[in-house]
Amino acid sequence: MSGLIYGFLWVLFNCFFRTVLRLRVFGLEHFPQTGGIIVAANHASYSDIPVLGCAIWRRVFFLGRSNLFPNIFLNWAIQRLGWIPLKTHRLDRKAFGEALRLLNDGKPVVIFPEGSRTEDGTLLPGRPGIGYLVAESQCQVIPAFISGTFTVLPPGAMWPRLIPVSVTFGKPLSFSKFQKDGRAKEFYEQVGQSVMEHIAELSVAHESSRNRE
Repeated sequence: MSGLIYGFLWVLFNCFFRTVLRLRVFGLEHFPQTGGIIVAANHASYSDIPVLGCAIWRRVFFLGRSNLFPNIFLNWAIQRLGWIPLKTHRLDRKAFGEALRLLNDGKPVVIFPEGSRTEDGTLLPGRPGIGYLVAESQCQVIPAFISGTFTVLPPGAMWPRLIPVSVTFGKPLSFSKFQKDGRAKEFYEQVGQSVMEHIAELSVAHESSRNRE
């Protein structure tokens, strides 16, 4: 039943985003048709989740802050649709365990490596949580840059602004080379840093493309 509801909402939100916000998606050819994959995206707005979900034709699951939806009923409903509540003040083994189960089942899982929304629209450093997920799952990472959502719904805004948004996917990243020395903490940090560097590269490429239009 949750799959049917997800599909209905996916179509509904796609119609809205593609007509009203003129959502454009680039690099979707990099997204695998099957198998577990980690999607790592920048986080600028609450609107990132539905925008990114609509950009991916496969059903995806999102690791997100556990207090994101304080209403009990909404919390329950969103979890049924694919939200994995994550306690951010420590390594939440329960949340990451659920994410690993989904990845092992061949599902895409989204994580925001910055750990929280940016307050000014700039990219934040990557946190080590994504490194842990990579090390435990052995899955590749698809970097994604979401553009426009900070202006659509910046922190503190009550109503969205109707401006164009886009999502750009990069090529899958593999981090097996970082695991040879066996130092887990350093590996986690390297992955977080490397993923954010690739997202920054996508940001620069996106801006260059816009300037040429």
